[in-house]
Amino acid sequence: MHVLETIGFDLGHGETAVAKALVESIDPPEMLEVNNKKVQITALGWHPDLGYLVGEQALIQVGVTQLDIAFKQKPNPDLDYRKTIRHFLETYYRLLQKSKQLEGEEKSHFFVGCPSGWSKRDRQDYQTICKAAGIPRLSVVPESRAAFMQAKEAGKLDYDKLKSAVLIIDIGSSTTDFTLVKSLHEIPLDFGSNTLGAFLIDRAIFERTVANYEDTALLKWVFEEYPHHKSRCLLASRKAKEDYFSNEQVYSHPQSFARGFESINEQIYFIPQVNKTVMTEILNQPLTELDGKSWVESFRESVIEAKETLAKQGITPKVILMTGGASRMQFTRQICEEIFPEPATQVRPDPEPERCIALGLARVGRWDLRAEAFKKEVDQRFDSEKLKSIIERHIPELIELLIKPLSQGLIDNAVKPSLQDWRMNKIRTLGDLETRMKQKAEAWIKQDAMGNKGNESARQIVKNQSITWFNSKIQPELSVETDPICQRYQIPRSSLRFEEGIDPDVVNPEISVGDAILADTVLLIVNLVIGGGTVGGIIALILTGHLAWPLLVIYGISVLAAGVEITRSKTQEAIKTKLDIPGWSRQFLLNDNKINSTCEQMKPELENVFREQLIENQETFDELINKVGRELKKALNAKAQEAVILIQ
Repeated sequence: MHVLETIGFDLGHGETAVAKALVESIDPPEMLEVNNKKVQITALGWHPDLGYLVGEQALIQVGVTQLDIAFKQKPNPDLDYRKTIRHFLETYYRLLQKSKQLEGEEKSHFFVGCPSGWSKRDRQDYQTICKAAGIPRLSVVPESRAAFMQAKEAGKLDYDKLKSAVLIIDIGSSTTDFTLVKSLHEIPLDFGSNTLGAFLIDRAIFERTVANYEDTALLKWVFEEYPHHKSRCLLASRKAKEDYFSNEQVYSHPQSFARGFESINEQIYFIPQVNKTVMTEILNQPLTELDGKSWVESFRESVIEAKETLAKQGITPKVILMTGGASRMQFTRQICEEIFPEPATQVRPDPEPERCIALGLARVGRWDLRAEAFKKEVDQRFDSEKLKSIIERHIPELIELLIKPLSQGLIDNAVKPSLQDWRMNKIRTLGDLETRMKQKAEAWIKQDAMGNKGNESARQIVKNQSITWFNSKIQPELSVETDPICQRYQIPRSSLRFEEGIDPDVVNPEISVGDAILADTVLLIVNLVIGGGTVGGIIALILTGHLAWPLLVIYGISVLAAGVEITRSKTQEAIKTKLDIPGWSRQFLLNDNKINSTCEQMKPELENVFREQLIENQETFDELINKVGRELKKALNAKAQEAVILIQ
C-alpha cells in the first residue's frame, strides 16, 4: 500500500513529541496532540481500571499504581525495559488513531529517533523493540539527521552550508551527542562512555532537596516503598530546572527561586528550588557518572575534544546546530561560542528544541521516500540505450560544428606559419615544407594550451564546440524529460540541467559538461585527426593543388633532372624533393597577399577533407557514442544525487 504520511516520533528520555508530514506535499509538518498536548513528559503509568496511560495522564490520574519515567536507553535484554518501550508506543499509537490524526496501517510510516552514537546493531535492535508495538511501518533513524533536516527546511542553512561541514550538538536528557554532517552524510563523534545528560542535573536537584528535607529518612522510606512517588519528585526537580533556565535573569537574585512541587500526601510535600547560587553549585559539583568531573567541566571538555577531533581532519564546521531540551541552558551556548568563535563558525541553537526532532523526523521520512523515488525515476527514465540514441541522432551536427574551426585552426597554426618559413628560405624543398607542416599540425592538435599568437588549440576547439553542441542539441532533448521530474518534486529545473553559468546556490557547479561528459569526445576526435591520416592527407592536398603545379608552370619541366619520365605523379614528387626555389623569387611567389589568398582558397577543400575523414570513421564515432552515453548516465545520476537535498 502507498505511504501517504510520515510520522516523526521523538521518544525522548525526558519528553516525547510527534509530528506528521504528507508525502505528496512540501507543506511544513504539523505537530500531533495526545492528551491535548503537543509535547508530553515521557511517562508511562498503569491504572487498574484504565490500563496504560502516557504523559500528563500518567502523572495526574488518581489511582495510578505504577509509573515509569526517563526510560529511553540503549537497547538491552532487560524484559521490563523492552516491555515499557512497547507499551508506551502501543498506547501512543492507539491514542493517535482514536483521535483520527493518523491514516494508520500501511499508509503511515513512523520514523523513530535515536542518538547518533548508537551503532547500526543498536538501531536494528531498537527498531525490533519498537515494531513490537504493532505499528506496521516503522524505521529508526539518527536524531542528528532530524535536526539537520529541520534546520535545512526551515531556511537556516543555505546551499553552501548544506554542502559544508555542520556540527550538531544534541544535548538530551540522557546523553550529549556530537555528530558531524559533511556532504549530507552523518559521522558520529564517539567520545567513549556518553553519560552527559541533563537528567544528571535533575537528579542533583532531587538529591539536594532530599538531603535538605527535615525528615530525610522518612522521605527515603517513601521512595523505596512507593517508587512512583520518587518518579514524580524527580519530575518536580526537572520542572524547577526548566523554570530556572527559562528565566535565569529573574532567579539571579538571592531571594528568588524557581520551584517545583509534588504532594506525596497531606503531610509530605516535596519542593525543589533553585536560583543562580544553587544552580552554579550544582553545575560545578563533581559527579560520579562523569568520573568526578562537574557537568560544566565535562561539557566543556567534550566540545574541546570535538574541535580537536575535527581539526585533525582539517575540518572547521561552518555551523553548529544545538538541539535537545538542554540546549536552552545559556551556558552551553556560551561555551560553544567560546570554543568555536565567529566568523569561522556560527552557533545556532534551535528556538524550539522540544519540537525540533519530531518535526525533523517527519521531514526526514518524507525526504527519504521522495528522494528514493526521485533517483529511481531519473535512473529509469534515462537508460543507456535511450541516451545513446539521443547522442547518435546529433552526431552529424557535431561534425559540422567541428569542421570550420578545425580547418581555420590548421591554417593559422600549421599552414600559414610553414609557408612563411619557406618564403624566408628557412625550408629548402617542398618536401621539407610538407614535413614541417605535418609537425606543426600534430603539435597544435596535441597541445593543451593556447596555440601560436594566442590561437585556440585543437583540443580547446573540440571541447568548446562539443559544449556548444551539447547545450544546443543534447540538453534541450534531456530537458524535455528532466523538467517534468523536477516540477513533480518541486525543485528548480536547473537541478538536472547541464548549463553554463548555473547558479552555485542551486546546484553544484563542480559538475562540468566539458570535463565530466565530453572529455572522451576531445580525446577520440583528436586521436582520429592525428591517427586516421587526416593531417597527412590535408598537407598533401595543399602542396599538390596550391604550390606544386603552380611552381611547375612557372619554372617549366626542364628544370627537373634529365631522364625523369614526365608523368603527373613523378613530376609532383620530383618538384617536392628536388626543386629548391631561389630565395629571391620566394618573396615574389608568396607575398602576404598570396599566402592569405592561397589559404582562403584552401579552406573549402580542407573542410571537405575533414568532413570525409570524420564521417568515414564510423567505428570511432560508435565508440564515442558509447563512451559519452555512459558518462552522461553517470553525470545525470550524480546531478540527481546532488539535487536530492533540494527535495522537501
